[in-house]
Amino acid sequence: GAPPSAAAPEVTTDERGSFAFLDLPPGRYQVTVAAPGFEPLSVEEDITAGEQIEVKYRLLPRGEGLEVTVRGDRPPREVTKRTLEQREVNRIPGTNGDALRSIQNLPGVARPPTLAGLLIVRGSGPQDTQTFVDGTQVPLIYHFGGLSSVVPTEMLEKIDFYPGNFSAKYGRVQGGIVDVSLRSPSKDGKLHGLAQVDLIDARVLLEGPVPFLENTRFMVGGRRSYIGDSFGPVLEAAGAGVTQAPVYYDYQVLLETEPTPSSRLRLTFFGADDALELLLADPQPSEPALSGDVGLHTAFQRLQLRYDHELTDKDRLDGVLAIARDDADFGIGPIYFQIDLKTLSGRLEYSRRMSKGVVFNAGVDVFAGLYGVNFRGPAPNRPGEPPNQPFSTRALQEISREGEFFYPAAYAELELAPSPRAKIVPGVRLDYQDLNQQATVSPRVNGRVDVVPGFPRTTVKGGVGVFHQPPQFQEVIPPLGNPGLKATRALHYAAGVEQDVTRNIEASAEGFYKQLDELVVGVNQPGTAQLDYQNVGSGRVIGGEFLLKYKPDDRFFGWAAYTLSRSTRVPGPGEAERLVSFDQTHILTVLGSYRLGDGWEFGARFRLVSGNLVTPNVCNVNELSCDPYRTNALFYAPTGTYTAIPFSTPFSERLPAFHQLDVRLDKTWKFRTWKLSAYLDVQNVYNNANSEAIQYNFNYTARQYVTGLPILPSFGLRGEF
Repeated sequence: GAPPSAAAPEVTTDERGSFAFLDLPPGRYQVTVAAPGFEPLSVEEDITAGEQIEVKYRLLPRGEGLEVTVRGDRPPREVTKRTLEQREVNRIPGTNGDALRSIQNLPGVARPPTLAGLLIVRGSGPQDTQTFVDGTQVPLIYHFGGLSSVVPTEMLEKIDFYPGNFSAKYGRVQGGIVDVSLRSPSKDGKLHGLAQVDLIDARVLLEGPVPFLENTRFMVGGRRSYIGDSFGPVLEAAGAGVTQAPVYYDYQVLLETEPTPSSRLRLTFFGADDALELLLADPQPSEPALSGDVGLHTAFQRLQLRYDHELTDKDRLDGVLAIARDDADFGIGPIYFQIDLKTLSGRLEYSRRMSKGVVFNAGVDVFAGLYGVNFRGPAPNRPGEPPNQPFSTRALQEISREGEFFYPAAYAELELAPSPRAKIVPGVRLDYQDLNQQATVSPRVNGRVDVVPGFPRTTVKGGVGVFHQPPQFQEVIPPLGNPGLKATRALHYAAGVEQDVTRNIEASAEGFYKQLDELVVGVNQPGTAQLDYQNVGSGRVIGGEFLLKYKPDDRFFGWAAYTLSRSTRVPGPGEAERLVSFDQTHILTVLGSYRLGDGWEFGARFRLVSGNLVTPNVCNVNELSCDPYRTNALFYAPTGTYTAIPFSTPFSERLPAFHQLDVRLDKTWKFRTWKLSAYLDVQNVYNNANSEAIQYNFNYTARQYVTGLPILPSFGLRGEF
């Protein structure tokens, strides 16, 4: 490996595969590893003055594909890495080989409700975690129901996952960060492609050199679901009256070139679309006017330009600029809510190696654009109307607003390496939001020390930081929102240890605490269905994460992850602290996969998770404190409907524990110029009836559990050349 401007030294490994480059000058190096019968591996490594890095590279048999890197709970300005190979993300049971769905198996990530497609990280709400693709934010990471991610695994280079204490490079969020990097197209001058079909969707991908353009490559991909063909008849049989069955698709077009030996220019266009529409023929008795179509549609597009340039052996410039559009529409009968965003976002970062063990990073981060919000919903009650009448029978009001917003930010960080065994990264971020005219300052620091270097390595790590998140658009734009809202604030604290147990087994443990302040709470206004948004909430999250991982070898990979946590909120002054709906005390995931030989591989995943929290209207008859004669609802004669009387405080009852076993079987046939793969992925093998919610009869005198998905097999075929 060597910087582009220098001659590339070469070295041959010893009998164990070990090698070393000594006395390399600081800079970014391109390392290429090649061996007969294996795919060549080319990666970039940053060398800092006075530091030594130890990296393990694994060559895959020719045709096995690329490597996907997932950085776990470590800060981004760091030498060491946590790696999940392509084989791992492709073979985790219950994910259909989707790399982004593999995140849900890492410590600190809670199980979302069935078909929710949400990321719940360290007790924060789903809206508190942001997703980026090549440095550009996207509004969602999973398609309808969480069955597939919006970017195919085959296009990924790495996934950076930060559940907390992340770099000042990221802002406007107080939960976690998922940053997905797209890989470069193949550089061997040949055309490559793949096609895959399974019971959920079909996808294609094609990559290779661009004709008549030297040193320029392309990659094109697309995917469309036909899950509606399966779910549509089921919904119709249930009496839902399907107008448009659930359908999703995504698409990606990428062009890449190197203007100079030390720079890279990439133009990417990508997007996704999800739609679902049902016909409610028979409205609920409690809301007699809610009938007709129920529709949900989300879509986004991104046109992105990315430029990376190694200016000198000490200076580096990275920039990304994107034009975007986001659409979200929800409607039920005559009621609807729509939001349309047209945005321009960009980040430009300059890095300078100041001296031995000191690197300075500074950047600007801008998010601006136009918004449009449309709403039709129930108007406030008229004088003399009782408060418990159905809201769907009220007169409707229409609201439409358009405007612009400008969210600029600047940040700076120092990477300090006082010794080869220690690293400290202090940083600060300054944000401004013009919609509520507020500036925030977010200082942060994290670090790690190798108490015992080499093998078996023992590392201690920790971090503390301030994180601000602006209000959602619908919360701050009048007349539905409050322009006087302030950004919410979170204080993150974390400390942990990492330990090599054997050459293949590593263990880690980390404790975390989050203090949440100035949370936005929608307060009910007397005589209206509209909420008054105020910064009156607070909360806290405390927990611990544990991971025991067997690093992949020729036959096996696997890990056991356990999270213990508690997430609470205080809705307002003088109110009692209570658990949030997505709090899950215990989260245990154990998984592994073993190569049987002759192209066969078998894997299994078991999950045991505390049940979700609900607000009961009828007590559980199995509880000794349950009073079967309690009045659970009030009857309103003019409309003939019942209004439930909550049995207890919000989110006071926990559903039964969730447990599920998933298995996967793969078979690969290799031919001279292509290969064929088949897999069977079965979720919920023993068909456990996991409880996801509670439903009641018409007058709230009885209740029963709503169960999640039954046993769900998925069979797929894939061809590659």
